[in-house]
Amino acid sequence: MTSISLTISNPQKCSYLEDKTSQSAFVYPRFLLDSPLYSKLLVHGFRRSGNEVYSPRCSECAQCISCRIPVQSFKASRNQKRCLKKNNNTKVIIQAPVFKQQHFDLYLRYQQFKHPDSIMATTTSEEYIQFLSSDWCTTSFVEFFIDNQLAAVAVVDFLDQSLSAVYTFFEPSLSAYSLGVYAVLWQIEHAHQLNLTYVYLGYWVEQCQKMAYKTHYQPLEGFINQQWQLIT
Repeated sequence: MTSISLTISNPQKCSYLEDKTSQSAFVYPRFLLDSPLYSKLLVHGFRRSGNEVYSPRCSECAQCISCRIPVQSFKASRNQKRCLKKNNNTKVIIQAPVFKQQHFDLYLRYQQFKHPDSIMATTTSEEYIQFLSSDWCTTSFVEFFIDNQLAAVAVVDFLDQSLSAVYTFFEPSLSAYSLGVYAVLWQIEHAHQLNLTYVYLGYWVEQCQKMAYKTHYQPLEGFINQQWQLIT
């Protein structure tokens, strides 16, 4: 892979584990990125947030594990099959990664429902689109409609041999449809239709309860000790 310069962030409070600090290695901002190169970086445990590409580099912890689903081997669980049945009439439209006020309003309702005490609940429209979109990555905003109502949006990167789940937000009043789960299941099926190999789910932290859902998709692979291996 092309030699890439990295810069290490200053220590800060960990977002996932109490009493821990975190640091990340960022691809040097002036380095010219594109989707093919990012595809290679994903394989080595990196992930993007907006235009920035990073990987955890914590001195006292190694619990942030990049994880991915091998599409061809995936087997839906009983609960996931129920979710698919529940969303049998959910309509999906793949859109360009541009700002839409309807999306942003939904994003704020979701944040106020899920993370009312977080700064994300008061994010600006500029911060929102900078967080989810990218100038160099092939990204789509996937809309999910229930009874003609926008129910959820999944931000998805389309890469050489994979899809990468960037972020999903949904209408709180439609929580019964398990739209977060359905968005991942849709990405797995869509990757299968495109003959792609993986769906990347970002980082999994075993001791963080809000990350536990990722192990519900099996088989699941984790980038551990610089190699991909199964997480059971």
